[in-house]
Amino acid sequence: MTSAMVLCRFLHFTVVLMLFGAWLFKPLLLGRETLLDASLVRVSRWLASVALISGVSWLLLITASMAGSWDAAFDPSTLWLVLDNTFFGQVWRWHLLLNGLLVVVVLTPLRSRLPLCLILASLLLATLAPVGHGAMLDGLSGQLLILNQIVHLTCVGVWLGGLMLLVMVLRQPTGHAVRDMLQRFSGVGYALVAGLVITGLINVRVLTGQFWPTPLFSGFALILLIKVLLVSAMLGLALFNRLRIKDCEQRLATLKTSVTLEWLLGIGAVAAVSLLGTMPPMLAS
Repeated sequence: MTSAMVLCRFLHFTVVLMLFGAWLFKPLLLGRETLLDASLVRVSRWLASVALISGVSWLLLITASMAGSWDAAFDPSTLWLVLDNTFFGQVWRWHLLLNGLLVVVVLTPLRSRLPLCLILASLLLATLAPVGHGAMLDGLSGQLLILNQIVHLTCVGVWLGGLMLLVMVLRQPTGHAVRDMLQRFSGVGYALVAGLVITGLINVRVLTGQFWPTPLFSGFALILLIKVLLVSAMLGLALFNRLRIKDCEQRLATLKTSVTLEWLLGIGAVAAVSLLGTMPPMLAS
């Protein structure tokens, strides 16, 4: 059941983050270009649908885990108990409602209203923050931790979604001002990196009581280290592309490979986070 939970969390976090980031970055990265509109609509439909399926599956897995039985996951009364009497359920019923509305929007002409899509995606992302370690603390401390998590998820989503758009552009670069897009992406990247580092350090400090959990090569600390290494590799690729931005249009094949690898590393970091969410942080004594 734990493996299924990790996979479900991974799928759900990934698609929600990319939906939010892609829609937020679209006007900045593409401006008024419409070349990618049809492709982005198709991708958004798939992502929103996968988000809803994985979100419902997550609820079923939580219910089965709490009840200690797979049959309980499909029992309406048990499901309602989880949705009505647990903090996760109270957050998740709103989360699934938002996800359902988002699916309706992307399947209808309403998908052309970017502000509506972005509002729903933002709320969907925000309701991920209280799930997992974000719910460990009560009162003002808990609220501040959730706010910190929202900022962290926002930075991750913008980075992953922006990279997804860049990959889509570089697959068919004709007609796109690639250099201008990279410059706009890089400009925002500085703020994203700062936000990721600061909010990540706050999360670690609050959850573990240390600036870095120990022992280093076991449990929570090991998975956290893997996540940090993946993000560091992403930063290295981003810096490489930033330093060679002047000749980017003469090396599109290399750029495509680099951006795709950076995107995949980001997805790998989300996988590490999904595993971290199922593990207890090692609190300092």
